[in-house]
Amino acid sequence: MSECPVCDAEVEIAGDAVIGELLSCEDCGMELEILKLDPVELAEAPTAEEDWGQ
Repeated sequence: MSECPVCDAEVEIAGDAVIGELLSCEDCGMELEILKLDPVELAEAPTAEEDWGQ
C-alpha cells in the first residue's frame, strides 16, 4: 500500500508492479505513476500532450 499524492488515500500496489506503471486512485480518480518501488513513491501521471508533428 502507498498513499495517493493528491488525496492521501491508500492505493494498493500489485506485487508485480514496475517503475513507470500507471494506476488510478480509487478515491479521487487521479492517474498515478510509480516512480520508485522500495519504498513505493507515486506521483501524478504526466498528461499526454498532442503531437502535431512539429
